[in-house]
Amino acid sequence: MRIVAPAEIARSAVELLRQSPSVCNVVHLAGVATEPEGDLILADVAREDASVVLEDLKALDIEHHGAIAVHEIDVQISKRAELAVKHARGAPSDAVVWEEVQSRTSEATELSASFLVFMVVATLIAGVGIYLDSSILIVGAMVVGPEFGPLAGFCVAAVSRRPDVALRSFRALAVGFPVGIGVALLTFIVFRETGITSAQFSEADHELGVIIASPDFFAFFVAACAGVAGVLSLSTAKSGALIGVLISVTTIPAAANIGLSAAYADWEPFRGSALQLLINFASILLFGTLALAIQRGFYDRRRTRHRRETPATRKRR
Repeated sequence: MRIVAPAEIARSAVELLRQSPSVCNVVHLAGVATEPEGDLILADVAREDASVVLEDLKALDIEHHGAIAVHEIDVQISKRAELAVKHARGAPSDAVVWEEVQSRTSEATELSASFLVFMVVATLIAGVGIYLDSSILIVGAMVVGPEFGPLAGFCVAAVSRRPDVALRSFRALAVGFPVGIGVALLTFIVFRETGITSAQFSEADHELGVIIASPDFFAFFVAACAGVAGVLSLSTAKSGALIGVLISVTTIPAAANIGLSAAYADWEPFRGSALQLLINFASILLFGTLALAIQRGFYDRRRTRHRRETPATRKRR
C-alpha cells in the first residue's frame, strides 16, 4: 500500500499499520509529499487482510485528505512477509480485496463508445457465425463481447449496496444490447437485399441457430455456473477463468440471432433467442450475486474477528 496523508493523520496510520500482524515492512517518509502536503507511507499487507486494513485506514478519513493506492506484489523475498501471510487466515489466491473488485467493475460498467463498438462487432460476428453455421465465429464473438463487465458490476453493486453502480450497469446493458441487435438487423437486411446473403433463410437448416433458439434446463444451468465462475474470477486472483466464462454463456449469440431472425421475419427462433437471452441474464445475475454474497459473508466474519482481536493485539505489543 502507498498512503499519502497529512502529518497528524499519517502518524495515526503508521501506528495502526504497526499494530496489525498481517502488515510488515512499514516505511514512513515524513514531509516528502507536496500535493497535498504531508507524509508518505509504504507498507506490505497480506492479501487476505487487505480489505480489513483498508477499512481501518478509511476510518481515519485519509481518502478526503490524501490517498491510498494498492499495488499487487509479484515477487517478494521476506521472512516478515511470510509471517504476515501466516497470520492472515486463508489462502492468498482465495482472498477478496473488495476495493479492487469495486474498482474493476466500476470501469467495466461505463456506457462508452468503445463498449458499444465491441457490442456491435461481437453481435455482427456472431450473426455471421450463425448464418454460416460456424462455431469458430460464434466462439470468437463470445470472447469479443464486453457484456460480462456490466453483468458482474450489477452483482457487485447488489452485494455492496451501490445503487449508482447498479444503475450504470443497467444502462450499459439496456443500451448496448438493443444497439447490437438493431445494427445486426439492419446489416442482414442490407445483406439480403444486395444478394450477399440468400433471399430466404431458415434457422431449422442451421444447427447452431437451432441450439441458440431452443433454451432448456442446461441453458439455465450453464449460465448459473458461468455467473458463479465469472464473479469468482473477478474477485480472486484466478482471473484466467474469465475467458472460459465468456465462451460458456450465449448472451451475444442470442442477441445476434434475434437480429438475424427479425431480418428474415423468422419469428419462432426470434422468440426462442429472446428467451435464451433472458435466461442467461437472470441466471448470471442471480447466481453471481449469490456467490459474491457468500464471499462477503466470510469477509464480514473476518472483519468482526479483526475488531474483536485488535485490542488484544495492542496489549501484546
